[in-house]
Amino acid sequence: MEATTMLAINFLAVFMMMVLGWAVSLACRNVTIVDSLWGLGFVLIAWLTFFLADGFGGRRLLITLLVSIWGLRLCLHLSWRNWGRGEDPRYAKWRRKSGAKFWIVSLFKVFVLQSVFLWLISLALQWGQISPRPAHLTLFDYLGSAVWLIGFFFEAVGDWQLARFKADPSSKGQVMDKGLWAYSRHPNYFGESLMWWGVFLIALATPAGAWTIVSPILITVVLLKMTGVPLMEKDIVHTRPGYWEYIDRTNAFFPWFPKKRRAV
Repeated sequence: MEATTMLAINFLAVFMMMVLGWAVSLACRNVTIVDSLWGLGFVLIAWLTFFLADGFGGRRLLITLLVSIWGLRLCLHLSWRNWGRGEDPRYAKWRRKSGAKFWIVSLFKVFVLQSVFLWLISLALQWGQISPRPAHLTLFDYLGSAVWLIGFFFEAVGDWQLARFKADPSSKGQVMDKGLWAYSRHPNYFGESLMWWGVFLIALATPAGAWTIVSPILITVVLLKMTGVPLMEKDIVHTRPGYWEYIDRTNAFFPWFPKKRRAV
């Protein structure tokens, strides 16, 4: 199958998945379902590409398994986190602002927009499965897998540590600054970005794979400058005592040793 045809089929598939999710959100009056669909969308594209592409089987399987492990874990984590908690405050704010028009606004502003970003970010995983050459795993494949594994550790462990922190009643109103969160204010976001850099390195093993660097750059920009760090910290600085101090001593994204507190 031609690459352009396969890319178009994948976009149509994830677009339809998001439209279906939008329909469910209307029935439930809760668009938070889109968070769970984010990871599933990548899994869908990975497996469609696996069956449609004619690339080297070993690389196709490697990419598909890595993306599936990440996407399914993220979907389950977000579904469990959001279950029974009502609509995410971000979406609830958009609902109040849009009023009666939110039903159509949410289609484009939430679901369609995410399907476009999802497809663009997935270009590396799609391209990496297309080429039949090299017909063996290379240093880039192994290096990319290692980078992906480090990223998965940061995201999965970071999410687990935060979930335990929030489940402890004594943590209410406190700042999570233990474990991985002592070295980054958003280790889970850093991990997600790093995983996509790993997928890009695997795609780099194939001819012309360098152009897919748009995938990890896009997800890094989204998490660091758009819907990730800025959106999460927009209100928390006003609701969590000590968060400004946490900002002063801890990197927002890239993990590093915390700065020493200044003597008073």
